[in-house]
Amino acid sequence: MNFARSRSQPALSPVFWVLFWGTLVNRSASFVGVFLGLHVTQDLGLSKSTAGWIVGLWGIGSWLASPVAGVLTDRVGRRTTMLLGLVASGLSVLAIAFASELHLVFALAFVAGGAQQLYYPASNAAIADLVPPDDRPRAYGLVYWAVNAGFTIGYAVGGVVPSRYLWLLFVADAGTTLIFAALVAWRVPETRPAGAAHEPVLAGLAKVATDRVFMVFAGLHLAALVVFTQFELALPLDMAAHDQGSRSLSWLMAFNCAGVVVLQPWLAPRLRRFDASRLLAASAVLFGLGYGLNALVPGLSRWLAGAGPGSTLTWGFALYLAGAALWTVGEVVGFPVASALVANLAPVTLRGRYQGAFSMVWGMAMGLSPILGGQVLEHLGAPVLWAVCMGIGILAALGHLIAAPARRRRLAATTPE
Repeated sequence: MNFARSRSQPALSPVFWVLFWGTLVNRSASFVGVFLGLHVTQDLGLSKSTAGWIVGLWGIGSWLASPVAGVLTDRVGRRTTMLLGLVASGLSVLAIAFASELHLVFALAFVAGGAQQLYYPASNAAIADLVPPDDRPRAYGLVYWAVNAGFTIGYAVGGVVPSRYLWLLFVADAGTTLIFAALVAWRVPETRPAGAAHEPVLAGLAKVATDRVFMVFAGLHLAALVVFTQFELALPLDMAAHDQGSRSLSWLMAFNCAGVVVLQPWLAPRLRRFDASRLLAASAVLFGLGYGLNALVPGLSRWLAGAGPGSTLTWGFALYLAGAALWTVGEVVGFPVASALVANLAPVTLRGRYQGAFSMVWGMAMGLSPILGGQVLEHLGAPVLWAVCMGIGILAALGHLIAAPARRRRLAATTPE
């Protein structure tokens, strides 16, 4: 892992490294976001549309919890909010593994999505507390590396678990989340700057909502993330429709995460000289092109039908893999930059609420992606869905380029901490 600091950069805090290693442990068994759709369709026998609403409720819970998480982070503290989110998330995911009644599954998906979202604004705000602005891209890049290193381990394990035992993945997910909670309780103190003023709840949220530079970024990032998060439901179901089951999905996601692990240390130093908005634009285009490639799978399958089922499966998976390679590079290019941009735009007293709003964007994407993807997949078909994804990615990229001058002026006017 080559995230070496330059001589001008200070060493990262020991508390940062606790969060780094805890993230690695937790993400080594984070399965619910990808396997929930397969679990409710295969194990519970629900339709694609119903599965889309269940997975969508996970995202809606995340969306609604995000501003609450931001307020708690600013007013109650980073440490308490992290602990609350990790413990509640672990217990609710454990309950999903054993739930079979439809209404209970709906409720647990909503609660689990909200609970897991409490952690992220608090953790991101803590990193902003611990790391100076110039070094934040490296710090957030390290955390993103840990996320994907953990995912690589987890999806490799998931790839050898038979489909009928998907519930065991949820049990493992809950276990590592609770282990991380214990690590935070043991080694992470409160990081909120001493003496920082408490902004009133509604007034603080209003300041975030009226920050035009931030809100334009949030809207464009939401559009890109709706494309990126198609792996929640539409991608697994489209792969299953072409005889690519849960094991193929596990290996594809492991490939995605391993790609980030390999590329992030190599690309991160080379990307520092580029403007953040251009990197975000490139990221959105890569998301669109990556999922757009999936539209070619039916045609390839028909073309190879005469060569036997083995050829169809092999080349179909290769095409899905090629698409995943593109949106993997898009992650590496865009996500650490997006996290650092939010941290640098946020005033100290509103760090939690800005991070909560940023997490809200993720929650909205995780809610909209399976709902919209499931409906389009069922009523218009996969090729239309993947073509729309490509168009959204290109439009989001153009938006980032148009918004770039205003962002640069805002960051130039920001007083260094």
